[in-house]
Amino acid sequence: MKLGIVTDSTADLPPYLIEEHDIRVVPTILVLEGKEYADGIGISREDFYTRLPTLQTPATTAAPSIGDFLAPYQSLLESGCDHLLSIHVSGKLSGVVNVARRAAEEFPGKVTCVDSGSLSMGIGFQVLAAAEAADLGLSSALEAVESVHRRTKVIAALDTMEYLKRSGRVPAVVANIGGLLSIKPVVELRDGEVKPMSVIRTTSQADELTLAQLLEVGEMERLAILHTNAEARAKNLLHGIMERNHKAVPRDILFVNVTAVIGTHLGPNCIGFAAVRK
Repeated sequence: MKLGIVTDSTADLPPYLIEEHDIRVVPTILVLEGKEYADGIGISREDFYTRLPTLQTPATTAAPSIGDFLAPYQSLLESGCDHLLSIHVSGKLSGVVNVARRAAEEFPGKVTCVDSGSLSMGIGFQVLAAAEAADLGLSSALEAVESVHRRTKVIAALDTMEYLKRSGRVPAVVANIGGLLSIKPVVELRDGEVKPMSVIRTTSQADELTLAQLLEVGEMERLAILHTNAEARAKNLLHGIMERNHKAVPRDILFVNVTAVIGTHLGPNCIGFAAVRK
């Protein structure tokens, strides 16, 4: 069986891995000052994060259309794939996976859609696991995805709760407390949702807690250091884990400036990680 792999742009996969594994990526939608952008096209991540705090109208995001999924599904099936595995951002955070499922109905028995329960490289690592197991068939690829899902930890240290508050991704009462105290919230992706972990007063304390959470993972199979235009902070996190426990870190570490569609809800100057326990 030839298995095709599809995901969406919130998976944050670097272009070279997309090409290497022949993964099809459906762009999600960024709405910026009344103009729609396919995620990753027309505006760089660096420019987006520079503009984000100064926008007159808050940036918003949207799921792709059914047609955006129909095209890659049909193309892959016509190119010789017997079945497709389509892996997407948590359904509790976005409607993307539901749109994918509706598109899959046009190809009965040919497309399996998976809610990753994650975002950014938390999805990306599941997609890579599926691609690496694709030659073994659908069942093996699904087992690989589930295994990575169980072993993945995603943590982020935000500069402010304001962007999450706008997005409605956390309870308003929590967001309001965060703004009142001017905290630097550390959040975790758990059960497919963004959940506040700790109330931190300073950036340095938030960075220390993020490093502590990374150290708790132990020996890692995969690691991505994530940031939203906060390269210096992210490099400090990488330096910290290498200095404290370099033996736990995999040989190939990804360093990702998170896609704008996710960054819209997190804000600039965040750091974090997605780590898969060995």
